[in-house]
Amino acid sequence: MIAVILVVGVAVATTILWLGAAYHYIGSILGWGVLPGLGPVMLSALVASVFGPLLAVWLVAAFLGNLITSRQQNQAIHQILRQNTRAGVSGIGMTTVSIQDSCIVSVGPEQAGARLDKWLALSLPALSRSRLKTLIEQGRVLIDTAVVTDPACRVRAGQSVQVAVPEAEPAQPQAQTIGLTVVYEDESLIVIDKPAGMVVHPAPGNPDATLVNALLAHCGGGLSGIGGVRRPGIVHRIDKDTSGLIVVAKTDAAHQGLATQFADHSIERAYLAVVWGVPRRSLGVIEGRIGRNATDRKKMAVVTRDGKMALTRYRVLRSFGDSASLVECRLGTGRTHQIRVHMTSIGHPLIGDSTYGGGRGRRPARASTPLHAVLTAFPRQALHAFVIGFIHPGTGESLRFESHLPSDIIDLINFLEAH
Repeated sequence: MIAVILVVGVAVATTILWLGAAYHYIGSILGWGVLPGLGPVMLSALVASVFGPLLAVWLVAAFLGNLITSRQQNQAIHQILRQNTRAGVSGIGMTTVSIQDSCIVSVGPEQAGARLDKWLALSLPALSRSRLKTLIEQGRVLIDTAVVTDPACRVRAGQSVQVAVPEAEPAQPQAQTIGLTVVYEDESLIVIDKPAGMVVHPAPGNPDATLVNALLAHCGGGLSGIGGVRRPGIVHRIDKDTSGLIVVAKTDAAHQGLATQFADHSIERAYLAVVWGVPRRSLGVIEGRIGRNATDRKKMAVVTRDGKMALTRYRVLRSFGDSASLVECRLGTGRTHQIRVHMTSIGHPLIGDSTYGGGRGRRPARASTPLHAVLTAFPRQALHAFVIGFIHPGTGESLRFESHLPSDIIDLINFLEAH
């Protein structure tokens, strides 16, 4: 539009100048008298006649160039979508984006030089940086009209970046109607009180009837997609035979926010455990690297090399003679089987935990035969996640939830108190 206005303006100005020149020339022949200052008009007309058309041509060319570039961008972005759709590549977008749409953002002067994936994560907060990195590598991002597949490339001021964001594909695990104890739920996340015996995510040996299967049925269309798949976002896990609270993301933004809190260990998590014997210190901290057991790769162990640093704070709440005790454990980190491994490392494995020495064959020094029989027959590790607290990734509100002990652990404690 601006180009058209400028072209018309140049044409009008050139016409006026040529009319003035004609008046000057005819008037000098017929003796009309010349308007003051009209003498230089001839020179102005000559200049306008030369540079005016050139300027007009340049403006028209710029206008047509922008029009062609815009059309090429749209054709390229739709071509990428069509190619990736035919190839079976899928992804996740913001909840309002469909497979025919794209996100378009421009690079400001202060953002020049930033990594493409990092800058996009700041510009499009509804998509995680890892998700954007995947979209870039899949060829779903254009800088101006060029496809870019390097997440580390640097952006320049004035560039236009388009991200093709297809709809989330259905999750591979199938939705199954399974009863859940929902402690809290909104459009971003859900907190579940998981029963013992339920696996969190499908895996070899547990292909279905998991928490994920149940959440797919429970949440239905409320899942906007995690990492390109319409599924619940598992940001932490508790073992199959551990009961208690678990928080699950329903959106990519919530998944990213919760994952950040778990990574910086700002999540509050507390467990109740019934362990063999009574720790010598009623209050203590267990630190040590946790890694794969050198002789049994299916088990974890406290190791001196490799592994990941782990910290557990414990407090003895109640002791039952010297046979067992009820212990509160708070996680400073979140390693696989952390509480089970740490309590075993100080000589007090969880009752019922046959993997780490808390099952059959273990007997307190003065435990009676009936007591020993009941404790060794307990069918699972006596561990319950009773507190979880975090900052809501969407609202910034501080949330904290508690769960009562399940009936099997209550029965175990009552039996210990009676004996």
